[in-house]
Amino acid sequence: MINIILCGGSGTRLWPLSRTMLPKQFVRLFDGESLFQQTVKRNEPICSRFLIVSNTDQYFLAVDQLNQMIKESPAHFLLEPVGRNTAPAIALACLSLDEDDLVLVTTSDHLVKNREAYEAAVRQARSLAEEGNLVTFGIHPTYPETGFGYIEASGNDVLSFKEKPSEEVAQTYINQGNYYWNSGMFCFKAGVFLNELKKHSPEIYQACLSALPDTDCDSEMKIDLDLMRMIPEDSIDYAVMEKSDKVKVVACDMGWSDLGSFDSLYDELKSESAQNAVLARVENSPEPICVDSTNNLLVTRDRQIALVDVEDLLVVDTTDAILVSKKGSSQKVKQVVAQIKKQAPELAEIHRLAYRPWGTYEVLIDSEQYKVKRIVVKPGSKLSLQKHFHRNEHWIVVSGTATVTVDSDVFLVRANESTYIQMGQVHRLENQGKIDLVMIEVQVGEYTGEDDIVRIEDIYGR
Repeated sequence: MINIILCGGSGTRLWPLSRTMLPKQFVRLFDGESLFQQTVKRNEPICSRFLIVSNTDQYFLAVDQLNQMIKESPAHFLLEPVGRNTAPAIALACLSLDEDDLVLVTTSDHLVKNREAYEAAVRQARSLAEEGNLVTFGIHPTYPETGFGYIEASGNDVLSFKEKPSEEVAQTYINQGNYYWNSGMFCFKAGVFLNELKKHSPEIYQACLSALPDTDCDSEMKIDLDLMRMIPEDSIDYAVMEKSDKVKVVACDMGWSDLGSFDSLYDELKSESAQNAVLARVENSPEPICVDSTNNLLVTRDRQIALVDVEDLLVVDTTDAILVSKKGSSQKVKQVVAQIKKQAPELAEIHRLAYRPWGTYEVLIDSEQYKVKRIVVKPGSKLSLQKHFHRNEHWIVVSGTATVTVDSDVFLVRANESTYIQMGQVHRLENQGKIDLVMIEVQVGEYTGEDDIVRIEDIYGR
């Protein structure tokens, strides 16, 4: 069985923890692991290989986190330049497989705590899928959630799919006893799914067929941007599952959560022995001080947080933004993000500590006419050949050795040495050594935004 992992989504409901360039599936939330890594770990014993569908800008995050777990990973990548929802993503993945291949489709950002129940549900789904069915997974509801779709069932037979209901309607579903949360996980043969897609949504099928590259690739398959944009956007539920007569459901209770809000994160972190739920993002971060304060979620980094006489708050602290919300209102974070995109768009896109294909950079100081960064370049990696129109750059090497290109000159800069890049000069930074290159970059100029980069040779396609 092949695990198709869908890595799309920006996780805006978990801002400022989750951002476009580091969405929630790649944030290390539990025991130093990301939800993506937990998905791989959960499915590795039951799947022969992985087919990961990812945005091109997040590809390197998946590769890095996968390599930290599995040195020789049986994984292939399907890279989408733009998202077109789940139906095209799954279709493109299935088109790259043999029609008899059995696939388990999972998201990359859900939490599953009961591994034994999960594996039992997958075994049952596999049996139904081998009979030619499209199998979905229904989660036993524990409360009247209004943010999920529901599946009405009779045994393994699906009677209907329901849109996100009001709380009153959701409660009637729970009282009736045969309604389940729609988990967004599926199991079927690739050919069965494609035949049903061709039957019920032929426009999506044909557009995906046209977009699929002709050439085979051992590790990654890139979809052309123009062809991707021609694919109609739709979910697998609307395009296939709600129309097909081959749909079955496996009802299960696997300790599942979509972690779609800070309220759900609080539910996963709370314990009977503690008055507040705390997620420390940095090792040895200061313990929060709580005076007569209970039932709060505290997401901390390296600042001291103190609460006095408050309860039912969500407090999320990052290096460049702080979110404070009442519990029960965290779905409104999407409204915050909409305003952030207008007022300070970089805060929605990227953290001060940013992960790039070549390593990381962290903004230490961002002031008018100058910016200071700490840059780490992995061994064997290099940045794109580039130039800037509005800033000069001073590079000081802290450890490792930098291979620096400035116009036609190539030279080494070692620890405790520095160099200077003038505005307009074509330059590149490279680490040809065997240890991390750590350096401090001081940018000085009228404008120091990340978009003041002209890439002469963009080795990463971005």
